[in-house]
Amino acid sequence: MRRREFIKGTAGSAIAWPLTARAQQPAMPVVGFLHAGSPEPNAGFVTEFRKGLGEGGFVEGQNVTIEYRWAAGQIDRLPEMAADLVRRNVTVIATPLSTQATLAAKAATATIPIVFGSGGDPVAIGLVASFSRPGGNVTGVAVMTAELGAKRLGVLHDLLPAAVHVTVLGSAHNPLTEVTLKDVRASASALGMHIDALYVGADDEIEAAFATMAQNHTDAVIIAPDEFFTSHVAQLAALSLRHALPSTYPIREFAKAGGLMSYGPDFANAYREIGVYTGRVLKGEKPADLPVEQPTKFLFVINLKTAKALGLTVPPSLLSTADEVIE
Repeated sequence: MRRREFIKGTAGSAIAWPLTARAQQPAMPVVGFLHAGSPEPNAGFVTEFRKGLGEGGFVEGQNVTIEYRWAAGQIDRLPEMAADLVRRNVTVIATPLSTQATLAAKAATATIPIVFGSGGDPVAIGLVASFSRPGGNVTGVAVMTAELGAKRLGVLHDLLPAAVHVTVLGSAHNPLTEVTLKDVRASASALGMHIDALYVGADDEIEAAFATMAQNHTDAVIIAPDEFFTSHVAQLAALSLRHALPSTYPIREFAKAGGLMSYGPDFANAYREIGVYTGRVLKGEKPADLPVEQPTKFLFVINLKTAKALGLTVPPSLLSTADEVIE
């Protein structure tokens, strides 16, 4: 063989070999992230989700891709968004703390693994067969915040013992709103309270809802858990203050944004746990074999600055039970 031909042949092999090696490398797994809310107010939670993935060795852009789908409160968009992720054949669908997104994903596929975060009982709403053995392609974290309505009513009563008329503000699109309402009403009669319900389903209905509650002389408000409200924390806190409506909320982020009180699970930790579970599924574990997790810690937060702005004095007995006091 002539030297020129030898060099040409070996050069061709050097070029072809890396191309062949790259072609044989496994494709980067894709996580479909489906949520009913908007990205901006949930940015901190998404960071926690990525941390959870990182605990399993997955880093976005390095060895995993995340396809984000945000419905921005337009719940009717979720079925098509879920169907799009299925068409793209993502490796797993994560629906952190978004019950409507989880229901849409479950309706779209019975084969692609789904890791959810649910505010209510996932067995009752048909997501899994049981907590210990979910079965099927779905598992995740159940924060059970919808079942804490009675507790939130209780802390309102401790702060406002003379309050009689309480309104539950809920999402018109979330089936868990009725769970919260049932829980609140079950405890109201023993406390001598009357409970009304008011539902909103779009951004432009929130201000009108607060105006209605003020006109109806509502003494206090319970904001039902929903990702729609989580996307409007600052607005809800501001409206509660503007209309002088003491309100209690489902998670700490509301109190941080100026809400009066919150009682519920640690959402940031729940997002991290959902990321951890997503990573385990990416490594090959089956949702059917991963028990649904439940929170072990609940946070009671009081915003003293807001209480003073509303002209309220928080009893020392209530302050002593708070996990965090914002001054």
